[in-house]
Amino acid sequence: MAIHCLRGARNNLKDLRRLQPLLSKNYSLYSTAARERSTGDDCHGDDPTDDQCRSVTDVRMLEIRASKLQEQVQDLTTRYKKALADSDMVRRRTQKFVEDAKTFGIQSFCRDLVEVADLLEQAARELEGEVLQEEGARRLCQGLARIQDRLQGVFTKHGLEKMRPVGGRYDPYQHEIVCHVAAEGVEPGSVAVVKQEGYMLHGRTIRHAHVGIAMATQEQ
Repeated sequence: MAIHCLRGARNNLKDLRRLQPLLSKNYSLYSTAARERSTGDDCHGDDPTDDQCRSVTDVRMLEIRASKLQEQVQDLTTRYKKALADSDMVRRRTQKFVEDAKTFGIQSFCRDLVEVADLLEQAARELEGEVLQEEGARRLCQGLARIQDRLQGVFTKHGLEKMRPVGGRYDPYQHEIVCHVAAEGVEPGSVAVVKQEGYMLHGRTIRHAHVGIAMATQEQ
């Protein structure tokens, strides 16, 4: 739709540019004819008084026509400038749409990919909590850690970042409250715990962090 509007604005600009020289030329012809008629009437004629009256009348008519043409030129000039402004606005909007499409075109893919990151992180935590006696299990744990590091590096490269909300103020545009906990070591009203990681793509939230908010207890 933006491209269609841009094409329409460009066509209007072409029509206005073709009309403006024609109107300017007609205005010049009328002005020249008025001057020539006035000069000729002063030099010839059987009755100087009648000729002078006719000349004055013709000049006035030409001046009126020239004034109307000048108004038309001004109107077309105003419309021309407005069409230029509209065309520039459409161009900038189209450019913004294209840039957003390039930047956030992978947004849906990123939402699915962060769920894979959640599973890897959960598996790594479960393995860390167990006593790893076998060499194979230890290697598995190390492999998962390397995969996590590599995945986070890919995220960062493409503008996908994990939120770090603990200790910060609650932000409804980034966080979703799922519980309240006692304020121990953090300021009441701030984020005390994260139940599910949140992610941002180039500064835009694509998944809210599920957080627990610190609440002041009676002892405090």
